[in-house]
Amino acid sequence: MKIIAALVALTLPLTAQWLDHKDPRTPRTKDGKPNLAAPAPQMDGKPDLSGVWEAERTPLSDLKRVLGEETAKVQVDLTDVTKYMINVFWDTKDSEQLLRPEAAALTKQRAGLDFVTARCWPAGVPAGQLVDPFKIIQAPRQLAVISGIGDPTRQIYTDGRSLPQDPVPSWMGSSVGRWQGGTLVVETTGFTEKSWLDAFGHPRSSSMRIRERYRRRDFGHMDLEVMFDDPAYYTRPFSIQIQLDLLPDTDVLEYVCTDNEKDRTHVEKASTAAPPKVAEPVR
Repeated sequence: MKIIAALVALTLPLTAQWLDHKDPRTPRTKDGKPNLAAPAPQMDGKPDLSGVWEAERTPLSDLKRVLGEETAKVQVDLTDVTKYMINVFWDTKDSEQLLRPEAAALTKQRAGLDFVTARCWPAGVPAGQLVDPFKIIQAPRQLAVISGIGDPTRQIYTDGRSLPQDPVPSWMGSSVGRWQGGTLVVETTGFTEKSWLDAFGHPRSSSMRIRERYRRRDFGHMDLEVMFDDPAYYTRPFSIQIQLDLLPDTDVLEYVCTDNEKDRTHVEKASTAAPPKVAEPVR
């Protein structure tokens, strides 16, 4: 595995300003602080996944161990993303064996280029949930996932419908969910091939299928497993495990990437230049 010295210049948007609203439905300790260890709320006999969530951040020490000590000086917002946002194969020792030649060639071609958000394109699934906080609104027949970085709102239907047979390719894909006990299982297909899986530039084909398993184990914590299956680009399915932490008494606000945006002209110039040298990760 190789990584670009400047961590592919993610150029991610700044975190929005968060509101400070005391939600009366939030259980609290005697001192008034949110009780994140309280039981998970319920809706129609199932866990209610509603809330503002953030993927658990990777310790800076772990990032430096793999990327090198100098990386944090070059990439100042390094702690604002997770290791899987950088590389979905972060914990996979045989990642090179998973990539088919076409996927390896595309990943190499993208080396040194900015992540798609630098062009005001959506981060997509699951990258959009690995950067800024996002909001889940659960209703009886569907869930809406509102991005904190300007991605289109994602709709997950739980009304029993099937996935579309011939979906129109999109950044967020088409999603349906079903409950297996206390776990919500979401199947998503129909992605555009413009979307990257991570900052390394690992690709996805239009045939990629993503399965997510959401399990809210208590009020403030949720386990998320994301499984990828894309036989066009990868030799076998693979998965990542993520902890989501609730951010109580807050919300996500509107974010529009193109408002006062001045980076894309520089990005376009940089993308036509020769790619920078890469450095081997320190393990």
